[in-house]
Amino acid sequence: MVARKGRGATLNPTGRYEPVSKVADDDGWAGAIDPDFPPPVLRTTVSEDKSRTVIARNNSPDVGFGQSINPYRGCEHGCIYCYARPSHAYLGLSSGLDFESRLFAKGDAARLLREELAKPGYACDVVALGTNTDPYQPIERERAITRGILEVLASCNHPVSIVTKSSLVLRDLDILAPMAARKLACVMISVTTLDRDLARKMEPRASTPTRRIEAIAALNRAGVPAGVMVAPIIPGLTDHEIEPIVKAVAESGAQAAGFTLLRLPYEIKDLFRDWLNAQVPLRAGHVERLIRDTRGGRLNDSEFGSRMRGTGPYAEQIRRRFALACKRFGIPRGFPALDTTRFVPPARDSAQFRLF
Repeated sequence: MVARKGRGATLNPTGRYEPVSKVADDDGWAGAIDPDFPPPVLRTTVSEDKSRTVIARNNSPDVGFGQSINPYRGCEHGCIYCYARPSHAYLGLSSGLDFESRLFAKGDAARLLREELAKPGYACDVVALGTNTDPYQPIERERAITRGILEVLASCNHPVSIVTKSSLVLRDLDILAPMAARKLACVMISVTTLDRDLARKMEPRASTPTRRIEAIAALNRAGVPAGVMVAPIIPGLTDHEIEPIVKAVAESGAQAAGFTLLRLPYEIKDLFRDWLNAQVPLRAGHVERLIRDTRGGRLNDSEFGSRMRGTGPYAEQIRRRFALACKRFGIPRGFPALDTTRFVPPARDSAQFRLF
């Protein structure tokens, strides 16, 4: 398949839970696969998500958070490697083009969050924003759902950590800076590559690498602890950039750094392979071989303890290079813990409560 302008995926496979699979076929007439007749522009549509709760909880040993909030389902950034793509199958949609063009917004997120935080049994723990889809993807500019969530968290001194690929996070410095002064907020900016052309192909609607690094500097100047997630590192495609990325973010004042290795669960394997053949055909075979070298001969490893970092000599080399780069350029591996002791539950919305 050919790449669509402004989109990451080149395919739109049927969701894995659907009873019937649809396959595109060329009938010989000039159409989507003819470079002289590019496919029509794929517009983004946004539907309302009717979730009754917004805090998701997990006990995975591979991630550093116990609860998270995702204001949106689907992500317009269109990152071809995104591990969240298969989640669209639960909606009866594709992990391909559907994931980045058919979005769902949780318009009631702020209200639902306030209700959950007000429950008598709620135990304060850091809330992570951006663990599945980006809280600052393009539609946040008009929807401002993430901002509403931050307003609720700030009002009751609840700690929050954010991961994003967007410089739009700077819009909310008026909330984040005062929270950070009370040790209630930190931000990690994801940087996959410094190559602007590659970034535009790989993560077409995310902020440019330069703007992300500038965002790290601006956050730190405002007193908001900010660092970098070099994620994912793609063997044979971006792993040569480990040291340049760490150096660039160190110069911007990054206070923490982390990385993950590319993982390709479920449908992402086919999406990523097709993308490689469409965008970097001369390197596709080499990249796939190196991915297999870090995944025990497979394209994915779902085992706890190895799925984020890989296994084998090549994966170990990446780990050591990253650690040495952080040491060389003076970046700590993590932030100080956020403060959970300041939390004050919001008032419960009930007539009985208001009597006291």
